[in-house]
Amino acid sequence: MSRSAKFLVLALLAAAAGGGAWWYYANQSRSIVAPRSQTVALGMVEDTVSAVGTLQPLNYVDVGTQVSGQLKQILVEIGARVEKGQLLAQIDPTVYEARVSADQAQLMNLKAQIAEKTVQQALAQKQYERQRRLLAERATSEDAFDSAEANAKAITAQIAALNAQVQQTESTLKGDLANLSYTKIYAPMTGTVIDITARQGQTLNANQQAPIILRIADLDTMTVQTQVSEADVSRLKLGMPAYFTTLGQPGRRRTGSLRQILPTPQVVNNVVLYSALFDVSNPQNDLLPQMSAQVFFIVSHAENVPVVPMAALKQMPGSRNRYSARVLENGQPVERNVEIGANNRITAEIRSGLKAGDELLLDQPRGPGGPGGSWARTPRL
Repeated sequence: MSRSAKFLVLALLAAAAGGGAWWYYANQSRSIVAPRSQTVALGMVEDTVSAVGTLQPLNYVDVGTQVSGQLKQILVEIGARVEKGQLLAQIDPTVYEARVSADQAQLMNLKAQIAEKTVQQALAQKQYERQRRLLAERATSEDAFDSAEANAKAITAQIAALNAQVQQTESTLKGDLANLSYTKIYAPMTGTVIDITARQGQTLNANQQAPIILRIADLDTMTVQTQVSEADVSRLKLGMPAYFTTLGQPGRRRTGSLRQILPTPQVVNNVVLYSALFDVSNPQNDLLPQMSAQVFFIVSHAENVPVVPMAALKQMPGSRNRYSARVLENGQPVERNVEIGANNRITAEIRSGLKAGDELLLDQPRGPGGPGGSWARTPRL
């Protein structure tokens, strides 16, 4: 081989070696990824139980009728504001007026009979007294005396029977007067008419059950009825704060506190749900029955506290609120033990171990840290 050929081979070998070294160090530099960090800042953390609910009036009443008959008039409309004692509807009173008139006539007849018997009683008493005096003087027979005595007692008994009939008729009259008054239906409470189920001219039969004519509700206070899954109901406590939004006003929060958890569940598609109730004031009456609500029960809440991503923390064995975190101190990663408070599985409140201004490492090391190591990415808040 000539000298020029040998030189060319050596040049090619040197070029190949240089290219290989460049490829090795280039790929090695790519494998070394600097960990990301985030400065711990003050913020807000809220842990909630979410649920879907509907709105119902806290106080409402179904107004029915206690007597049967044709519904002659309905004097209100849906949405009308009514006061307690206001006339709402009237049933045809003809039959009940006739019954009252018959009772009154019967009562008058009985009282006339009592007046007649009272006169007869006075006469019988005089005859009895006369026969008693004559018998004492031996001027009459004992049969005449006994007949006068029996006649006086019989009339007294007849008057007592008539008085009993008067009491019975007065009781019947009282009931018929009550039924006559029931033909006028008055509002039992102040509120808003939210539904009318009967129609004017309809015949109502109250013999089997009380027919419902309309519903009145007090819309000044509404109840939010929510359905909470069995997995979350154990986190609810009576009196805990809650808030909700509606579809029409998604940016407006309305607040209340949990009043009641009903013990009887509902099973929907094999999911066990419990009803949780809380009340909210509605002074403008812009919340209406059957509105949908997105509800949040506040389990824990913290404001103006150091907050960090939960993914940047590693839970310590055997502890519920103790975690470890990695921070940068003088450019070097250092592990710290921290205690968390309120958290929502994404963000956590730091009670101890970190403070605002600390540089928290967001990437958890998969292998040895430092140069040559690899890192797991944690989303930045």
